[in-house]
Amino acid sequence: MAKSVNKVILVGHVGKDPDVRYTPSGTALAKFSLATNEAFKDMSGEWQERTEWHNIVAWQRLAEIVGEYVHKGTRVYVEGRLQTSTWNDRQSAETRYRTEIVAREIVLLGGPREEQQNGRAVHSSPQATTVEEPERDFATASQISDEDIPF
Repeated sequence: MAKSVNKVILVGHVGKDPDVRYTPSGTALAKFSLATNEAFKDMSGEWQERTEWHNIVAWQRLAEIVGEYVHKGTRVYVEGRLQTSTWNDRQSAETRYRTEIVAREIVLLGGPREEQQNGRAVHSSPQATTVEEPERDFATASQISDEDIPF
C-alpha cells in the first residue's frame, strides 16, 4: 500500500481562550479556534479579505501548556493532522460531522512586547517558543517533567 500524508500547517490568531478539560483517566484536552486570513483581488480589482476558522485540539502536556500560555488573540503556528468525527444528533437523529486539527506542535509567535491579558502582564520573548506533543503513548506521558518544556 502506498504511503499517505495527513498534515496541516496553520499560522493564525486564537479566537477565544482555550477550553481545557480532563478525561476521566486524567488526560488533559484543550480545544480552541484559530482564525487564518487570506487577502485577494476580486474580479473588479478590489482587495478582499476572507477569514477561515479552524477547530484545534491538543492532548496531554501540550494541552496543559496551551491552557497556560495561549489566550484569545495569541498568534500561533500549529502543525498537526486532520480528524473528522461523526455522530448522530440526539434530538434530530441527523448524522453530524466535525473536522478538527489534532495538534502535534504549537509555536507561540510574538515580538518583544508586553500584552495585557486577563488583568496581568504577559511578557513575550523575541523568539518563538516551540511546544511539541510527545508521541501518543499514554504510558510515557507521566515521564514528562517541567524540565522538558522549552521555556
